[in-house]
Amino acid sequence: MNKVLVSDLLSEGGLDVLAESGDFEVDVDLNLSHEELLDRIADYHALLIRSATKVTADVINNARQLKVIGRAGVGVDNIDVQAATRNGILVVNTPTGNTIAAAEHTIAMLLALARNIVPAGISLRNRTWKRNDFIGVELYGKVFGTIGLGRIGREVARRAQAFGMKIIAYDPYISASAAEEIGIRIVERDVLFQESDYISVHTHLNAETYHSVGASEFTLMKPSCLLINCARGGIIDENALYHALKTGRLAGAALDVFESEPATETPLLDLENVLALPHLGASTSEAQEHVAVEVAQQVMNALRGQPVANAVNQPKIDPRTLDILGPYLELAEKIGSFHAQIVEGQISAIKIHYNGTLFQKEDVTPITVALQKGLLTPVLTNVNYVNAPFLIKQRGIAVTETKSEAEADFANSIAITVTTDKGESVIEGTAFGKKDIRIVRIDQLHINVRPTGYILLIYNSDQPGMIGLMGTILGEHGINIADMTVGRSRLGEIAVTLINVDSPVPRHVLKTIAEQKKIDFVKQVFLP
Repeated sequence: MNKVLVSDLLSEGGLDVLAESGDFEVDVDLNLSHEELLDRIADYHALLIRSATKVTADVINNARQLKVIGRAGVGVDNIDVQAATRNGILVVNTPTGNTIAAAEHTIAMLLALARNIVPAGISLRNRTWKRNDFIGVELYGKVFGTIGLGRIGREVARRAQAFGMKIIAYDPYISASAAEEIGIRIVERDVLFQESDYISVHTHLNAETYHSVGASEFTLMKPSCLLINCARGGIIDENALYHALKTGRLAGAALDVFESEPATETPLLDLENVLALPHLGASTSEAQEHVAVEVAQQVMNALRGQPVANAVNQPKIDPRTLDILGPYLELAEKIGSFHAQIVEGQISAIKIHYNGTLFQKEDVTPITVALQKGLLTPVLTNVNYVNAPFLIKQRGIAVTETKSEAEADFANSIAITVTTDKGESVIEGTAFGKKDIRIVRIDQLHINVRPTGYILLIYNSDQPGMIGLMGTILGEHGINIADMTVGRSRLGEIAVTLINVDSPVPRHVLKTIAEQKKIDFVKQVFLP
């Protein structure tokens, strides 16, 4: 009989699913120390957790019988997913369980902010009757802008439409035609900030979105604009937000998430035009029940050898195919993520060209799926190998595959082209053996870079002193360079420089580099 360990508090509904099946021996042991988990885990075939339990590499290496780790919730940052994958352990999560709760919570925050619900209620509790102090604004006919049109963003937009609001969205991963089908107009990022009466954030937090709503964005917004963030703390620059709210540059903000939590010391709490809550987006009894039941069902299916809906870490591939194509699965996912973090414009199509004899005799579908997962992962929290093709299709993005025999440069390689309304970009990569993957071309410029960690992508004029200039700026700000590669077509023309660094480069340092003469483009990419 399969043994299941539940180490975090789980709703009774989830435990009932496992108990009633009769196939599993379930042990609930909460508040295990790391050392206790190390000792216990060897006896179990499945582990069910929430956010408290840390499933580190040493825990996984001790888990000699473990087949599946179930996370009741979305985030898997408390699980060493790579270690699980290396050990053949499936990781599943429950990205849809809190969708409705999060969407309804966003609308609740929107209404409360627009109608001054909280301060008016506090005023009356203090035995004062000041109706004229709490004049609100209506939603009907107003422009609602959503940054991100994923699972939760769409549900919020649907509810805003029910109030008679006009919906605009910025999301480079959904085509204009697909958005139009659900009554939403896709716009450029700056246009969203300029036109919206209400703005709600629904994006993933990563190096690209960190502080992506800051001082420059606030200058674009209407002074009457109301800002809502129930997604992730850190997307909004809280210092810049405080200044914008304090000076009247922005009318108000509703915040359910903060860069550092618990956020009991943030100065934003001192402002009367801020509605702040302690991260309650998924805090409904229904959501807790949904994620518990969903994760229990997935763990049950995994242990029975049945399909699971939300496999985080690997597609269904037989061991032989995984052994042969494994490096290219990783490479395709990383190239997809690289594209996602540098793309400009609305994505309409992706093409993957398979070059070499290896791909002539193997089914390349898993590699194409890995590419799609990589492309979406930087902006979506619920993407996996199972649903990535569906999400790509849902966004109206065309996917094509082509093949050819080996060309001159490499025995086998994959070249991935992303097409947007602003043009095309190509990234090519190859594998040297089973563990050494490289990006070898960006557009027509040949390079040699390991796709891992923090990478700076810089387009600059090919002239003496440019490498020294970049290195000096990074050195002055304490950024250590791990590796560097430069590609160019001809002497004196445009060159591409890729710099692997040991730590993230702050936005102000990126700005300093971008402001230098002869530097045309700077982006930071993170590839785990």
